[in-house]
Amino acid sequence: MRVEIVAVGTELLLGQIADTNGQWLGEQLAAAGVDSHFHQVVGDNLERIVSAFRIGLSRSDALIVCGGLGPTQDDITREAIANVMGVELERREDLIEHIAAMFRSRDREMPANNLRQADVPVGADVIEQRLGTAPGLICPLGTQVIYAVPGVPYEMTEMFERAILPDLRRRMALAGESGVIASRVIKTWGTSESALAEALAERIVEIDAQRLPVTLAFLASGIEGLKVRVTARGNDDAHVVSLLDEEATRVEGILRERLGDVIFGYDEETMESAVAALLESRSLTLAVAESVTGGMICARLVNVPGASHWLKGGVVAYDSQVKYDLLFVPEGPVVSADAAIAMAKGVAKQLGADVGLGITGVAGPTPQEDLPPGTVFVGVALGDSATAAALRLPGDRVRIRDYATISALNALRQHLSTR
Repeated sequence: MRVEIVAVGTELLLGQIADTNGQWLGEQLAAAGVDSHFHQVVGDNLERIVSAFRIGLSRSDALIVCGGLGPTQDDITREAIANVMGVELERREDLIEHIAAMFRSRDREMPANNLRQADVPVGADVIEQRLGTAPGLICPLGTQVIYAVPGVPYEMTEMFERAILPDLRRRMALAGESGVIASRVIKTWGTSESALAEALAERIVEIDAQRLPVTLAFLASGIEGLKVRVTARGNDDAHVVSLLDEEATRVEGILRERLGDVIFGYDEETMESAVAALLESRSLTLAVAESVTGGMICARLVNVPGASHWLKGGVVAYDSQVKYDLLFVPEGPVVSADAAIAMAKGVAKQLGADVGLGITGVAGPTPQEDLPPGTVFVGVALGDSATAAALRLPGDRVRIRDYATISALNALRQHLSTR
């Protein structure tokens, strides 16, 4: 099964927004064992959209079209699909009522333009819209199919998981593509992609030489770290789970032996959820003192459900005098390991927490205390013990603060892991 992704929207061509939908769909298709050899981006022009669809159908079994299902005049994906299918659009009364009910639930009157979202190519099936107003479409063309989903990411992902992926799997089974494919993602921080590849080079050679039904791939994810994706193919779900368990355990062992404590999570786990799990398992509470990150650490921590059970709070001590007066940092330089430790101890004392995390540094663009941008110190205090880590982070002001945030959480994770 070959699937092509077509993103519709002039704003994508102009670079006004990024095609995150295509990136996400590519990952999901790969994890499901579906080939996706081509991605297209096309503007809001009927002739060019029709051309893009015809090109895609000339080389792929299915198209997933994102965008162009809205209520405005430039939302013409429905018209383009009908053109390719050689059919008319029909306005569905049930869809009109569904869209109107969505507006009523928000105490709003439905504009007449939204009636366009009830237009469906004759012969197409509808993917029920549960989060917005635009329904999705499943449009058969003989043995091929065009799926159309809204460009709003959370609407797109919900429709893909609920309707498109199951339909793809059904079509693959009818085509005789047997077997099950699944993946597991191992997340790391504090190493490089080349180091991961070097550590796992021998295992990759073994997999190829023995033609094992597993593969390893490396995914760079910016401030979310580096991922190793383990994919397995088997006869059924139980077989695939067994293969994944065995290979993921092997890969984890190799990485820990070669690179140390670089693994922080799996699949949907985040750095903050890893920290939360360690705090909860040890019945510890946390307080955070931030300078260079300006509250970004606490913002990530409160994303974890139940954070109020273990997060006491945070202090953004951006001005040096606040560090001296509120966090008991000794007067003098504030970008140092000693200052980071003092901030960690001070915030734990002030907020009555078991663990304190402190971070200070230079975001740039100019040096501070004769230290260059990217110089960051992280302090962790727990009971009578306290440690500090010195970091040298790359990038501009925004990237330095992003990297500092996850690096501080990782330092806390590693400290808690040894206690």
